[in-house]
Amino acid sequence: MSMSRTRMRVFVTAVTLVGALGAAASVSAWADTSSSPLSAEPVSAGDPVVFTIGVTQDIDSANPFTGLSSLAYEVFQMQYPLLTQYGAKDFSIVPGIADSWQESADKTTWTYKIHPGLVWSDGQPMTARDAAYTFNRVLTGEYEKTNYGSYIENMTKAEAIDDTTLVLTVSKPSPIMEHLYVYILPRHVWEKIDEKTVTGFSNEGTLESPTVGGGSFYMIERRVGQFIRMKANPTFFRGKPGVDEIDFKIFKNSDALGQALKKGEIDFAEGLEANVFASLKDVPGITAVAAAPAGYDELGFNTGAALADGTAIGDGNPLLRDKALRQALVYAVNREQIVEKVLGGGGLPGSTVIPPLYSAWHLEPSAPASYDPAKARSMLDAAGYTVGADGVRVDSKGKRLSFRLFGRTESATSQKSVQYLKGYLAAVGVEVTVKTVSEDVLTELVGQGNFDMFEWAWGVEPDPNYMLSTFTCANRSYQQDGATYANLSDSFYCNPAYDELFAQQGAETDATKRVALVKQMQQMLYDDAPYVLTYYYDNYEAYRSDKFEGFVHQPQGDGTMLFQWGAWTYESVKPVTATPAPTGSSSAEPVSSGASDQGAASGSGSSSAALTIGLVVVVVVVGGGLILMRRRRGPAVVDDRE
Repeated sequence: MSMSRTRMRVFVTAVTLVGALGAAASVSAWADTSSSPLSAEPVSAGDPVVFTIGVTQDIDSANPFTGLSSLAYEVFQMQYPLLTQYGAKDFSIVPGIADSWQESADKTTWTYKIHPGLVWSDGQPMTARDAAYTFNRVLTGEYEKTNYGSYIENMTKAEAIDDTTLVLTVSKPSPIMEHLYVYILPRHVWEKIDEKTVTGFSNEGTLESPTVGGGSFYMIERRVGQFIRMKANPTFFRGKPGVDEIDFKIFKNSDALGQALKKGEIDFAEGLEANVFASLKDVPGITAVAAAPAGYDELGFNTGAALADGTAIGDGNPLLRDKALRQALVYAVNREQIVEKVLGGGGLPGSTVIPPLYSAWHLEPSAPASYDPAKARSMLDAAGYTVGADGVRVDSKGKRLSFRLFGRTESATSQKSVQYLKGYLAAVGVEVTVKTVSEDVLTELVGQGNFDMFEWAWGVEPDPNYMLSTFTCANRSYQQDGATYANLSDSFYCNPAYDELFAQQGAETDATKRVALVKQMQQMLYDDAPYVLTYYYDNYEAYRSDKFEGFVHQPQGDGTMLFQWGAWTYESVKPVTATPAPTGSSSAEPVSSGASDQGAASGSGSSSAALTIGLVVVVVVVGGGLILMRRRRGPAVVDDRE
């Protein structure tokens, strides 16, 4: 059967945005609860402490080389350590398993000192040799580069000098060596999984054979569409977490999440719709928080699907290769209305691909396009697209501006957005046929180039390198062993000038100069319009503050509590040990008695303070919202595999 990967592009099959406002009342909550081992009963003294999280979507894969959905990444960062991490307080760089790191004087190597005495969850030693193995696997593997290739762009070699010393060699100075978001894997497990078997390796832990990890939790059971169980790792290097188990329970929609939270069937509800969020704010024992995540939704265009080597693929309408057409359509989209009607005001109109949350990197474009259908029609006239007898425009050869637009069945907001988009485009003489498909199917369609337009979303990392890499020519689809794989690019945008800027920013260690390059790239994308950013979405979360405390916000204040760049809350959450503070206010700081901000500590041996530019951010509060998407859609595999 055909398999696909959805991109952390949210939850790639991402934890989707779930929010048609005013949706009908709740439906059956959790799939097949009768067969679940998860208990909704109160915890008794001596029982294992289980923290249960309600989500609306499953992982796409538990394999860190395959999965790209946000929930998949949530599982990865619970299971696997990083060399360094984004701190919870302000995204500054803090130690992971590396206690210190240092760039050489000649800027050709980075040396990381790994914390001594570390062990994997199965008791095997965790050393610098595991880290060297992981980086070398990404360096030499094509499949492995999909998720992690942007981090090793300038890396040439990884070497373990001894058990606690890792040396990474670079071909040129690199500003991202302090925050390599590459999960360190246990060599003794993964070296048995070669390049031919890795694409089909599920990596799902079972009660009899749990996943081997080095993070705060590891997988012990999964039932597709129902739940994932994660057990606390007693050998975790920062100490055993405050709960014994974390379970992700999968629901059909946001209404079901809200009802389950009220009933105490779950302890945390992630990615609520605005109306459900509002219904929880005054419920005793529940704290509802409007968090400010870093992500956006977009209308994406097929600008000319091709493999990385330029070989054309797919059946996309070639008219969308015309930049003038795409630029006109930017003016046709009423982003303010979408925010109001689709999100209920829980977001901001979109513009450029680095969200306002990361204020040091974000660009407000010059000459921003406002909603102006008259201007859109004028631009289409000027580009030679005349209105036909049926009201649909045609080019000089009589080819109609008629396109397929794909939405996502898992996302109520996507389904609502595509209908608005259809109306906006029709108003300027562009015909759109809407079809909603699963994110897995859409990933496959995109990877093969068999689409014209789509609606989807991205979550954006604190450093812009990954997000910007998704628009490079090299990140278009590729073929291996006769199979076609989607890479990170979904618009198939390919501009050598953009690629040159990407290479420059990836080697620029002067913070001010790098910021200028990143902003220049955002303006180029805005002008070339492979996407129309519809909105930056907010994130509504709620939890049982009468049962649990110790939640950590990233960034400090009103940042998200789950689906962070790190596993800070999972390490700190614990049962309530004292009378909780009053609840019910979305502006209240969640109870965090005894919880330390694990991201605030430094401990870094880095000599390159300037490299952290942009990681100290100004949080933009934009109201309530949806769910934090991570990377989103991930590369879709379109070979035939069972």
